[in-house]
Amino acid sequence: MPHESGTEHHHEPTVPAYGPARVRRSRRKPRKKALRYVAWGALGLVLAGGGGVAYAWHHLDGQIQGTDVDAALGHDRPARQKDGSMNILLLGSDSRAGTHGQYGRGVSGARADTAMVLHVDRTHEKASVVSIPRDTMVARPRCAQPHGGTAPAAQQAMFNSSYQVGGPACTVKTVEKMSGLRMDHYLEVDFKGFEKLIDELGGVDITTRKAIDDHSSGLSLAPGKHTLKGKQALALVRTRHGVGDGSDLGRIQLQQAFIKALIHRAETVDPLSDPTKSYTLADTATRTISADSGLASADKLLGLAKELRGISPGRTDMVTMPVTYDARDAGRVKPLEKASQRVWTALRRDRAIPDSATRGSVGDTMDSPVSAGT
Repeated sequence: MPHESGTEHHHEPTVPAYGPARVRRSRRKPRKKALRYVAWGALGLVLAGGGGVAYAWHHLDGQIQGTDVDAALGHDRPARQKDGSMNILLLGSDSRAGTHGQYGRGVSGARADTAMVLHVDRTHEKASVVSIPRDTMVARPRCAQPHGGTAPAAQQAMFNSSYQVGGPACTVKTVEKMSGLRMDHYLEVDFKGFEKLIDELGGVDITTRKAIDDHSSGLSLAPGKHTLKGKQALALVRTRHGVGDGSDLGRIQLQQAFIKALIHRAETVDPLSDPTKSYTLADTATRTISADSGLASADKLLGLAKELRGISPGRTDMVTMPVTYDARDAGRVKPLEKASQRVWTALRRDRAIPDSATRGSVGDTMDSPVSAGT
């Protein structure tokens, strides 16, 4: 909880300090691009399974957990964009609920373990995705708590603590405060749900270019081709030791590469040839996904899927919010303010993010040791 000064620090024993040694990636190398490579499969499962299993999803209304973000946040928010563009906050939460300590003990509540802002342009033919590192130190606003009471504002709080103190509405409010962008929707999936989704798909194919061995996540992979089932897949997207500089920045690269592989796998499911599997997948997805009340129905998710299907991979740009290492805390990063505002301004104006905005950021300097497919 915040100190009286409004400064908050969350020290997690398994989080390593960011090291100076890191692999630099040439700015000339194209960034991995695709609208569907995002948020632990929450949006991915909607896109991959939505249209073909519409007949099943109509029977699954009521299973999707919804949060009335508009009611929780009131009117003190950025204005809605009137040009037809859309912003969606994609969350992967690290809730340990129902996992019996499998993903770490001594951790209470949940945090926004993965957060990405998806901006769809006014034509709905182009998109930008901005990953927000969970360890970013931000000014967290005052937030209503889900079960009553108020979490006070904190000038120096770790970004992912916003979910812990005020649930998804507080994370939405924190993102809106830092970006000046109104989030039209949010989608979320947690640890347990993510693992179930991968198992229902029959696993996901990846290729590792070098060995990954992380005692904290339990992942051990030799170089080569692998089909990851749910438990291993979850370990991969949680891995931060032994890749890059051991920070959340390297993990973001793993997550982006894995989600690409996840979507490739999900798209192989033919709902017409295997309706039973398709229904099971749709049932798992609707039980797993959480959303704002404006999306918390099968019909609305299907409508979103149809809107986004026309965006090709070559018309989607994926970046990490510009950050630098925090000199006051070796295990944290802080936004590069001017560069970050250039990113958010571009989205507010419904323009492409300029390459110069992320130049100099430590968030886009590492290559992922994982690629999609076998």
